[in-house]
Amino acid sequence: MAGSSARGRAAVRNPYRLLAGLAVVACSDAAVPAGEGGFETGSFSCTIPTSEIFDGGVGRDGIPALTDPPLVPVGHADAEYLRDADRVIGVEIAGATIAVPHNVGWWHEIVNLSVGGRKIAVTLCPLTGSSLAFDRAAVEGAEFGVSGLLFRNNLIMYDRRTNLSLWPQMMRSARCGPASGVPLPMYPALEMTWEGWRTLHPDTKVIGERTGLARSYRFYPYGDYERIDNGSTLFPMPSIDPRRAPKERVLGVPAGGDGGIAFPYLALEQAGSVVAAEAERDGKPIVVFWEGRRQGAAAYSRALGGETLSFAVRDGRIVDVETGSVWRLDGRAAEGPLKGRQLEPVSEAYVAFWFAWASFQPETKIWESAP
Repeated sequence: MAGSSARGRAAVRNPYRLLAGLAVVACSDAAVPAGEGGFETGSFSCTIPTSEIFDGGVGRDGIPALTDPPLVPVGHADAEYLRDADRVIGVEIAGATIAVPHNVGWWHEIVNLSVGGRKIAVTLCPLTGSSLAFDRAAVEGAEFGVSGLLFRNNLIMYDRRTNLSLWPQMMRSARCGPASGVPLPMYPALEMTWEGWRTLHPDTKVIGERTGLARSYRFYPYGDYERIDNGSTLFPMPSIDPRRAPKERVLGVPAGGDGGIAFPYLALEQAGSVVAAEAERDGKPIVVFWEGRRQGAAAYSRALGGETLSFAVRDGRIVDVETGSVWRLDGRAAEGPLKGRQLEPVSEAYVAFWFAWASFQPETKIWESAP
């Protein structure tokens, strides 16, 4: 099944305890209740409907974010918990490549990394299937933690400078507290299978199994939650867009506020094992690369060195029409006149379940391959 880990389906321990009736009061200026072990900050002023904020029942830091966990090379014994088909979120920081596995994200949701003077947060919300990386410069390099609250089933982060502001992951900005309205710039990330990432980047480091916390990184804790046709969510949604299967993964490219383009994994897979899908974002030309064997999609600007490139698939490889150079999934030219050049990634693009993407970008278009 496209975009879904094939193992570990037996529920081990759901990190979010299902507690009924935990919706907060429906008033945009209302206080968000602390709940047991939750925030002790009094009243939050929010710019999102607080009727759609739910207490996940675990309290603040009940799901513990990681900060600079141990990183190990490919082949290390502490990386043996990963199987080829497991999904990872890959980032490049200061010349180093790092893989943050979904297996770790299921249990921690946020990984704060500091490499070469750059501070980022790699985040995964298992309930919305959304993986986003952020530049922590917007919060003066502060760490992010898991608030225990959810907005439309999506992770709400808090920054540990003051513990007073709440940052819904898929809103990509603070929406409650004194930092409300402050955007959180995204950092380019590339999600694919572990086998796909490590063969693309054999020198990568990956989070090792020994994080110092007792977690079963070899097992998926949410049962059949991410089955592609499973329309169930842990907490109510205002609506679910029926145009695609609810848990189908899409590469979403935000544009124009509530708009954007969703590139569904199944549509890409049906278009071919390798795809170069050209589109426009806010009037600028972009291209999405897809590789079925890596189960990965990534969006890039088509502008390079003052020229706009066009892309096609020839003999199972992505090439630009202008020079015939061969391009990899990570946006690097591997062969030809442009070898070594790098396309600029659309850093705001990210992977999520369709139901969540469509809720946060309700004016989204859906990419369809040409007949």
